[in-house]
Parts: sequence; C-alpha cells; structure tokens
Amino acid sequence: MLTVDYGRLGLRPGERVLDLGCGGGRHAFEAARRGARVVALDAGAEEVAQVRATAYAMAEAGELARGGSVVAVRGDARALPFPSGSFDRVVAAEVLEHIPDDQRAIGELARVLKPGGVLAVTVPRFGPEALNWLLSREYHDVPGGHVRIYRRGQLAARLRLGGLRPVERHHAHGLHSPYWWLKCLVGVGRDDHPLVQAYHRLLVKDIVEGPRWTRAADRLLSPLWGKSLVVYAVKLA
Repeated sequence: MLTVDYGRLGLRPGERVLDLGCGGGRHAFEAARRGARVVALDAGAEEVAQVRATAYAMAEAGELARGGSVVAVRGDARALPFPSGSFDRVVAAEVLEHIPDDQRAIGELARVLKPGGVLAVTVPRFGPEALNWLLSREYHDVPGGHVRIYRRGQLAARLRLGGLRPVERHHAHGLHSPYWWLKCLVGVGRDDHPLVQAYHRLLVKDIVEGPRWTRAADRLLSPLWGKSLVVYAVKLA
C-alpha cells in the first residue's frame, strides 16, 4: 500500500533514494522494483532487521529490477549519517508527525537531497486526524506517537524554510480514515470488535486483491477525507 505516487516523484532507474522512517519498507521495495538504489533508514532496530531480511529474499527471488537494491540502516532523522547531496529522491512517509523537532529533520532531508532533487513527504491530513484526536486520547498519546497535526499551509511553510519548494500535492487512502474513526470510537486496542474486524477485512481485500470497486471508492473518497496529505517539493539550487 503506497502513499507516494512515484510518477509525481519522478523516480528513474539508477537513482539514489532515501526512504526515511522506512518502517516495513513498502516505499523502499517499490523504488527498488523500479531500478533505484535505496537506503532505507529507521530508528527502530526491529524495522531495520525486517527490511534487510525482506530485501535479501526479494533479491534472491529476482523480484528487484536490474540495478535495484535496498540497504537498511538505523539512524536519527535529526542527524542523518550521509554527506550533503547524496540522494536524487527522498521519501518521508508518515514520520514527521512523530518528531518533536521536525524543522531540524526537514533541514536534514534537504541537506542530503541533491539540488533539483525531489522530496515526497506524507503526514496525516488535518481533518481526519483531528477527529481521531477528538475521539480518542489513546490514539496519539503513547510513547512514539503523533506529537502534532499539520495544516497544509504549515507543512508547506516548514518545507520552504528548509530550502524546499512545494510543487504538487494530493491526498491518499480515502478508505482508511473511517477505519481509524471506528477504532477510536470503540477503543484503539479493540481489534476483536466485530465492526473493526469487518472493516479490516475490507482493507486487506483492497490491498491484496485491489478489486475495481474498492479502488474506485478509494479514488472517490481520497480528495474528501483521505487519511494522508502528500506533498512533493524540489530542493532549490
């Protein structure tokens, strides 16, 4: 389940990509399938180990494009262990809302991006996220949880302050917002609730099988209440 549109990112085979806050590696693996040389970075040791294992298995199975690769490393978004101008493209998906000093992290992302390179950053959309916070404190008030809700203009201003020029935006995951509203209503930890289980099956069907009707529903709902805001920004020379 990708949040970033690789067509809008402008990714080309052979380019170097940083996937910041890679988690399970979904964006890193897709970039490698398209022939990119990817560094997947996360603060969590378990996430890094998982991405390494999956990347190795994909390479062994011939699932990566020629020249595509994934290297997983552990690191801090506020002090990236790379020289300036190391990457052609940078992806930061659903990570800035977890970082107290997000402006410092944005500055680091801009630093390691080549002049003219493109950053894709995704954060929870203000409206759906604010409703989650209203319905449940448990949703965000946990160690490592969300520390802020971004308005679109606020995120754009912080990117500009970091030396990046926002050029395009869209919303993603229209089917996912109602799922989280439901979880916040019944209890974030209540994965055993019948309604939560039913909606989860719908999301799994959409991710795994991608039937036309769920894809059409997601495209229709994403502009209205898509869970994620996606912004693409170019590094100024």
